[in-house]
Amino acid sequence: MSQDYGSDTDFEMLKRRLAAARQARNRMGEARALYDLGLAYGRQENHQSALDQLTQALPLMREIGNRPGEAATLTNLGTVYNALGDYPQALRYLNEALPTLREAGDRSGEATTLTNLGAVYYDLGDRQQALRCYREALPILREVGDRRTEATTLANIGAIYHDLGDRQQALHAYNEALPMLHEAGDRSGEAATLNNLGLVYHALGDHQQALHTYNKALPIWHEVGDRSGEASTFNNLGAVYKALGDYPQALRAYSKALSIRREVGDRPGEASTLNHIGGIYDTLGDHQQALRYYNEALPIRREVGDRFGEAATLNNIGGIYDDLGERQQALRHYREALSITREVGDRSGEATTLNNIGVVSGALGDHQQALRDLNEALSIRREIGDRLGEAATLNNIGAAYRALGDHSQALRYYHEALPIRREVGDRSGEAVTCYNMAMILQDENQLAKAAEYLERCVELDEQMQHPDLESDRAMLARIRAKLRGEAPPASAAQIMPAEQLSKIVRNTVAVLTFAKNKRVEWRGSVSKNLEHARNQGPDWQIEVDFYTAILALLDGENAALPAGHPYEDALRAIQAGIAEGGGDS
Repeated sequence: MSQDYGSDTDFEMLKRRLAAARQARNRMGEARALYDLGLAYGRQENHQSALDQLTQALPLMREIGNRPGEAATLTNLGTVYNALGDYPQALRYLNEALPTLREAGDRSGEATTLTNLGAVYYDLGDRQQALRCYREALPILREVGDRRTEATTLANIGAIYHDLGDRQQALHAYNEALPMLHEAGDRSGEAATLNNLGLVYHALGDHQQALHTYNKALPIWHEVGDRSGEASTFNNLGAVYKALGDYPQALRAYSKALSIRREVGDRPGEASTLNHIGGIYDTLGDHQQALRYYNEALPIRREVGDRFGEAATLNNIGGIYDDLGERQQALRHYREALSITREVGDRSGEATTLNNIGVVSGALGDHQQALRDLNEALSIRREIGDRLGEAATLNNIGAAYRALGDHSQALRYYHEALPIRREVGDRSGEAVTCYNMAMILQDENQLAKAAEYLERCVELDEQMQHPDLESDRAMLARIRAKLRGEAPPASAAQIMPAEQLSKIVRNTVAVLTFAKNKRVEWRGSVSKNLEHARNQGPDWQIEVDFYTAILALLDGENAALPAGHPYEDALRAIQAGIAEGGGDS
């Protein structure tokens, strides 16, 4: 709570002060005692008792004409209502406090109330209003010399910019806050800001810097004894190792986070980490293990009333079914998630889910429905200022138009996505959009332009050590060879991304060993991939060979590829996995 007029937390003494003031009919003393009791209950997080005392103090402050006391009581009532989740009441009291504080010239109180308003708007999901309040508070905090609150406010501004996808602004705010928190001796705030700074570096694709930052946060959490903060950073380390493709390290980090969260009884955090572990197994193509962890997370999220998390996990389960080619099951889970996001007013989650539904609709061949869902997602992402998500959806709309054969419209949306991805520092997304544009330009025989975009894609892959680097280099070599009028070099033939190839190997082994109930669905998915490859023309013959060989295995036949074929090793890996009974899957 803010505006601390009394620091005495001895409840018995405060109650005696209150009784004495009432007996003496001392209205000022009664008001102060009620106010101080409210603050003391607030510090104990007994919000209902705090509310009772402050509600009694307010009319007394007004009766005796104590304008500073009235403003402080209004501010603290707003803070209590925010803690209770009653955001309309919180806004009412905080907005009522502001003019009183300004009239009294209480600049410190004005800044505190503005930061509290920012916190309420943030909890309501209104990032732009929260940002406005924090920005308005910042120069006042500098004027009154409150360095600690200035640092916290800068960290909050960083969090908003991160949520809005503006990574560079987030970095600027966090890096400005960090030395001030260190100077103020706010070790918990320093660790939290390092943790959040790591999130930004991760989002920017600077994984080594993210690891460095998280590893600076960990000993501080340990020093201050904040086990929950420690678990949060381990959880985030897991996400970085996953992005680097170091899945054993990722699982170790997530396991540490899970152990701590269970130790401290953090059920929401436990569900979050289970969800992330599910994501690792999903990436590894072990869909049964992924579903196991997601299905372990889901009831916990329902138990704790985490409707936002419930929707996120349903989205992830939908993604598993999408990967397995079970599109209708994917849609069922996505639609359940969509209903929840709309119920709780999670506009960001609603946009994400609509985006996913649009992608599945496109995979089912219903590109018009895909465009309707994606355009609805785009509208929401623009409304809430989610620049990162806006670019992703623009990219997906481009893909839908490409599937419809409308290359002009596809390029238009890719062109719209590209500067946004550059603006927010989304290097991975920029590489994807550059690749997509290159593929269309290649189809249109604009090979020089296609090579230009692929060169940028490869440059970004190199910066991020992206797993698609070799396949993208191969595609660039193929296009350059075409430009020179030469046959593509043998080394340029393998163009399938390494992650995609790994999934195909694992899924094929799985359905032929321990997950035979998924064999029919997987065969359908491979058949669609084969049809797609055939439609691309002679340049895709190596993929046609590979998918034909996989179908032969799925049908119980022998399969082989010529010596030196780009996918010869992948086919051997499948055959070895089947012979071992799928033990590594």
